[in-house]
Amino acid sequence: MEFRWHFGRCLSTPMVLHLAPARRKRLGITALELWDLNRTSVFHSPSGYLGLHTMLLDEYQERLFVGGRDLVYSLSLDRVSENYREIHWPSTPQQAEECTIKGRDADECANYIRVLHRYNRTHLLACGTGAFDPLCTFIRVGHPSEDHLFQLDWHKFERGRGRCPFDPSSSFISTLIGGELFAGLYNDYWGRDAAVLRTMGRMPHIRTEPDDERLLKEPKFVGSYMIPDNEDRDDNKVYFFFTEKALEAETGAHAIYARVGRVCANDMGGQRMLVNKWSTFLKTRLICSVPGMNGINTHFDELEDVFLLQTRDNKNPVVFGLFNTTSNIFRGYAICVYHIASIRAAFNGPYAHKEGPEYHWSLYEGKVPYPRPGSCASKINGGLYGTTKDYPDEAVRFARSHPLMYQPIKPVHKRPILVKTDGKYNLKQIAVDRVEAEDGQYDVLFIGTDNGIVLKVITIYNQDTESMEEVILEEMQVFKVPVPIISMEISSKRQQLYVGSESAVAQVKFHQCDMYGTACADCCLARDPYCAWDGISCSRYYPTGMQAKRRFRRQDVRHGNAAQQCFGQQFIGEALEKTEERIVYGIEYNSTLLECTPRTLQAKVIWFVQRAHEARKEEVKTDDRIVKMDLGLLFLRLHRLDAGTYFCQTVEHSIVHTVRKITLEVVEEGRVDEMFNRDYEEDIPHKMPCPAQSSIPQGSKPWYKEFLQLIGYSNFQRVEEYCEKVWCTDKRRKKLKMSPSKWKYANPQEKKARIRPEHYRLPRNIVDS
Repeated sequence: MEFRWHFGRCLSTPMVLHLAPARRKRLGITALELWDLNRTSVFHSPSGYLGLHTMLLDEYQERLFVGGRDLVYSLSLDRVSENYREIHWPSTPQQAEECTIKGRDADECANYIRVLHRYNRTHLLACGTGAFDPLCTFIRVGHPSEDHLFQLDWHKFERGRGRCPFDPSSSFISTLIGGELFAGLYNDYWGRDAAVLRTMGRMPHIRTEPDDERLLKEPKFVGSYMIPDNEDRDDNKVYFFFTEKALEAETGAHAIYARVGRVCANDMGGQRMLVNKWSTFLKTRLICSVPGMNGINTHFDELEDVFLLQTRDNKNPVVFGLFNTTSNIFRGYAICVYHIASIRAAFNGPYAHKEGPEYHWSLYEGKVPYPRPGSCASKINGGLYGTTKDYPDEAVRFARSHPLMYQPIKPVHKRPILVKTDGKYNLKQIAVDRVEAEDGQYDVLFIGTDNGIVLKVITIYNQDTESMEEVILEEMQVFKVPVPIISMEISSKRQQLYVGSESAVAQVKFHQCDMYGTACADCCLARDPYCAWDGISCSRYYPTGMQAKRRFRRQDVRHGNAAQQCFGQQFIGEALEKTEERIVYGIEYNSTLLECTPRTLQAKVIWFVQRAHEARKEEVKTDDRIVKMDLGLLFLRLHRLDAGTYFCQTVEHSIVHTVRKITLEVVEEGRVDEMFNRDYEEDIPHKMPCPAQSSIPQGSKPWYKEFLQLIGYSNFQRVEEYCEKVWCTDKRRKKLKMSPSKWKYANPQEKKARIRPEHYRLPRNIVDS
């Protein structure tokens, strides 16, 4: 049982007489708890500052490569904080000097590693900004057996223009395919020349036409992937995801749209026009919106991050996009899912067309030349043309003037799978793992935020109501200091998530099933597809035939029906059997909070009250004076009739649990005023909170004992012993003996000023609102 009293909005030191066993919340795991569970490992740069800009997960090498400021690290996938290797690659003094002369800050003139790609089995391609003069080279990593090898090839430096941005903070994407580097970046010192390029390799270097706003208009590059359409490699296409200012938007000149662009990997440009320029570049709008009333949708137009979830069929991955709003009215985030078939359908559909400056964008209904603009020179497309240089001028000219497709790409279910508008934090990164559970397949979303938190979430679509249910499984504070998460890599093979911030890299295990509880109901209510009740404990779920017998597994992710799943099992654990009890004393007409937090945000909290001398309980009715909050039940102005026993009850999927039983005693305002006024008027030394033992007159009592007698607390002796321990240690007595004047008033006016009670003062958060 816990004993507390309230004075207005100030809560005195709690006097804990008996505390129920501590419960671990299903949500809200701190960095320290992750460490105690041996679920995380964190790497900090020995140089003191990491300046992370890119990460590369290499399952073959079993290493995580990290590019930072003047540094490249090779970290172990088993434990990132151990067995690391380092390459120091700073800008040269001459580069740094020239950079600062041009007006850049010294910090900008460092060498930020922006490109790390696996070039072959023994080498990495690495590029850095080089004090606004990009450079590229190779890093020798050897074979996995040569775990000591990690060397920069100082003899193969090349200029990095077109491969790496000049500015360390500018948006940038790249992907390496068969020795060819495809990149989206700003390709000049001043950050004005936005381009999609192909460099390196045997094919000619190629790019988008400069200064053509129909292709790119102030883009923010987000992600790029090669996704094959079929078995014909000549038909492979590279997809670029970005955000840009939209020319076709008629609602405003500065409208922002999310885009997906596409080029053929084997594009050679045109013969007489678009020479060394993309002749297959197309783009279309990526829509993520919430349907509204009267057909007016709420759009999330700015793409923050994109994740490509590979499936068993490498030609049909699933695209997850993390979006935010560009609205000045509210801030919100959404996650939408796209099938690659929908993306292909948009690019195979009609083109957008605009006759002139005074015309609106419309569907192009004229003749489309052959071969179809945007298609690749491949056998599957007829095999009549060896390269795009052989395409007729008519087809190249049409592609140049019609880069925009008319049909946008809509998400699965035509709505987001997740929407966040609570403003609690900003969502920055996303990674996804597909999991086989007892009742089907689930995509577990790991979402990185701007304050070092990773959300572990699943969403469940209800076909009957056409709605999504969001289940937050865990909220993990990965870094002790709240810092933005800027990069995430995922290893389904190792069941590990690798999280990068500007100052550190952390790895986190996907799951820790035993933390959900010691009973079948605890495990089933968690609804974690990684976990199931095995008859003894909550443990890792394995599909049939792997490591568990079917009859012992209890799991229901879709419904969380613990009553049905746990029939005949150890249903209720120790944590659910016990109800924590407290006694709270509140002063009449003051504010008082009855604290109660459920174990999970999925639970619904209901408050009941049982008045004195009444057998029945009734549900608490909230109003302007009594407010139900996340932290508990708040009385803004306490009345005598509020006294009684309050029950904080949670309901989750038919499981009802009384979390806390709180006895609320209301102390009359007049009696408290009388006691404190008498104390101030007497002004004797023994009224100090903890008087020196030698100065206590026989028979006198500290003030808290008078208060306990006032409220008639029955367990007086135990409280007295507790207060002696809290307030009356030898160290505290000596401190108070040295400065007794602290507890006296200098003059009568000061004494009178101190005794004015503030009975009707509201809590700060209520006043501010």
